[in-house]
Amino acid sequence: MVVRGAGPEFRELSNPESMALLERNSVGRIAFSFRDSVDVRPIHYVLDDGWLFGRTSAGDKLITLRHNQWVAFEVDEISGPLDWQSVVVRGSFYVLKREGSTHDVRLYDRAADAIRRLSPDAFTNRDPLAFRTEVFGVSIDSISGRSCSTRE
Repeated sequence: MVVRGAGPEFRELSNPESMALLERNSVGRIAFSFRDSVDVRPIHYVLDDGWLFGRTSAGDKLITLRHNQWVAFEVDEISGPLDWQSVVVRGSFYVLKREGSTHDVRLYDRAADAIRRLSPDAFTNRDPLAFRTEVFGVSIDSISGRSCSTRE
């Protein structure tokens, strides 16, 4: 739906536009809840064929996500108060380990390869984020995007 008038134009982004926005960026915000609390945290990520992969440190976020794996994830591109694009992904959060079933190992390896595209020194002795020991994936269940523009 497009809303037109004297002011800015609001519209929904197509799926390809939303995926392209995710592809162009590497930092977003993950939102998750547990009982009566909601939290939002910034995270680095890499988009890879229906998944968002990244690394994080052990801590309260992972403890909470083990109890409730459903998350929302948002990425924005903002060039002005009325010139922006925003994408929201909804999906399930998984801590990935390089152990277990063949599927688990393959998914971990796929995540590690994707992360190395963003940070080639990841998982090496030159890793600037070696303290981020937990690899995760968010399976993309749904994606939606919106934009606002004052440009014609």
